[in-house]
Amino acid sequence: MTLDPTLLIVDDEKNTREGVKTFLEGLNYDVITAVDGEDGWKEYCDQKPDLVLADIRMPKMDGVMLLEKIKAKDPDAKVILLTAYGSVEDAVKAIKKGAFYYMTKPVNLEELEFLVKKALASQSLEEENRELRQALFSEKFEAGEIVSVSQKMKELLATVGKVAQANATVLIEGESGTGKELVAHRIHELSARRTHPFIPVHCAALTETLLASELFGHEKGAFTGAFERKIGRFERAHQGTLFLDEIGEISKETQVKLLRVLQDGEFERVGGTKTIKADVRLVCATNKHLLEEVKTGRFREDLYYRINVIYLKVPPLRERKEDIEPLVHSFLKYFVQTNGKKIRSIDAEAIKILSRYDWPGNVREVKNIVERMVVLSNSDTITLANIPEDIQHLASGQTAGPSAQALLNTPPLPVTKLSDMERMLIQQTLQEVQGNKSLAAKRLGISRRTLYRKIEEYSL
Repeated sequence: MTLDPTLLIVDDEKNTREGVKTFLEGLNYDVITAVDGEDGWKEYCDQKPDLVLADIRMPKMDGVMLLEKIKAKDPDAKVILLTAYGSVEDAVKAIKKGAFYYMTKPVNLEELEFLVKKALASQSLEEENRELRQALFSEKFEAGEIVSVSQKMKELLATVGKVAQANATVLIEGESGTGKELVAHRIHELSARRTHPFIPVHCAALTETLLASELFGHEKGAFTGAFERKIGRFERAHQGTLFLDEIGEISKETQVKLLRVLQDGEFERVGGTKTIKADVRLVCATNKHLLEEVKTGRFREDLYYRINVIYLKVPPLRERKEDIEPLVHSFLKYFVQTNGKKIRSIDAEAIKILSRYDWPGNVREVKNIVERMVVLSNSDTITLANIPEDIQHLASGQTAGPSAQALLNTPPLPVTKLSDMERMLIQQTLQEVQGNKSLAAKRLGISRRTLYRKIEEYSL
C-alpha cells in the first residue's frame, strides 16, 4: 500500500480551491489549502508538501512568484500552475521558470488526476535515482566494496545471495568495523527492491527523541525545535530497505514502537495522529550478542524474534587473515587516487607485519591505517617505516605501551575527582585509535552512545 502524498492547493477562488480539494481527497491524497500566494508560501515552508497546485492570478503574491520562491528553496519541487487566463505566453513563462505543467480553468478533473499522478511519479523516480547514486558513490568511490578471498566470507556472501530474494527481516551480527552495512547494501542490491531506496539509520549516534523522529518523522510543533514537518526514514524507505545499525542501543520505548511497525506495518509521526503505512524490508545490525541482551532484559524478546528471521554473522578480520592483503591493496589504490599521491606499491615486509596484526577495529581500522600511511608517505613505496609503531609492536608479539610492572611503579596521576580520571582515559584512548569512536568505545568497554555522551560532557 502506497503512502498518501500531501498536496497543497493555493487559490484565492474558494469554489475552485474547495472543489479541487474534495476531488483529490477522494483519490486518497492529503490536501492542505491556502487562500493566496503569501499564505501558500507559509504553508509550503511549514508542511513540505509533495506537490503544489497554484493559481497564477492571486493577490499579495501571484503563482509565478510563488513558483520562483519554491524552486529557489527546493529545485526538485513539483508545481502545477492554474489560470483562467490561458495563453501561450503564460504557459511558456511558467515552464521556463520550472513549473511541472500548466492547466487552464475550469479544471478538467480527469486531466488533473493524470497530471498529479505523473508529477508524483516523476518526483519519486528522481528521489530513487538520488538514493541509488548515493549508494553507488558510497560503494564504489569510498572504497566500500566487499573485498574478500576467504572461505568464511565466500560462504557468507553465498548466503546473502539466497536471502536477498526474500522479504524477511535480517539480523546481522559482527564486531564494529567488520562491514555489516556493506552486507546490508549487498542484500538490498540483490533484492527485488534494488530500484527503491536503501535508507541507513545509525541508532547509537542519536538520542531517544531524535531517533524516534528520524525513524517515524514528526509534525510541526511536536517538540522544541520542531519548526516544520519531517518525513521519517520509514516513509523514505517505502518499497525499499531500511537498515538499522546498532539496533541493540535503542531504548525500550523505541523498541515497542518498532515492534508495532513490524507487526502491523503502521506508525504515526511524533506528535501526529494520522496512521501511516509503509512497505519496508528491515535489515538490522548489532555489534552485541543480542540474545544475551534479551536474557539480561535490555532487549525485548518479542522484538528479537521479529528481527531475527534470518541471521547472518560477519566474522572478524582476525578470523579471516587471508583478506588483509587484498583489503590493504584495495584501500591503497583508492587513497593514492583520492590524495593525488604517486605511491606505486607496498613492500613485502610491510604486508607481512600488517597480516600478523589482529586488527581489533577490523576492516574500518585497515582503511584508517592505510589512509594514514598514504597521506604521510614521501616515497613511491609503502614500507615498514610507514606502519604505526604500536601496530608493529603488537604484530611482532610485543606489548605496546608500558608494562604492568612499570605502571605499578608509576606515581599516581594528580587528579582529584573520578570524572577527571574518566576524561583523561577517554581522551587518551581516542588519541590511540586516531579518533575512531567505534574502536575507542570497544576498548573502553562502553557503547558508542555512551562514548558520544561523554565526549559532549567533557567537551573532547
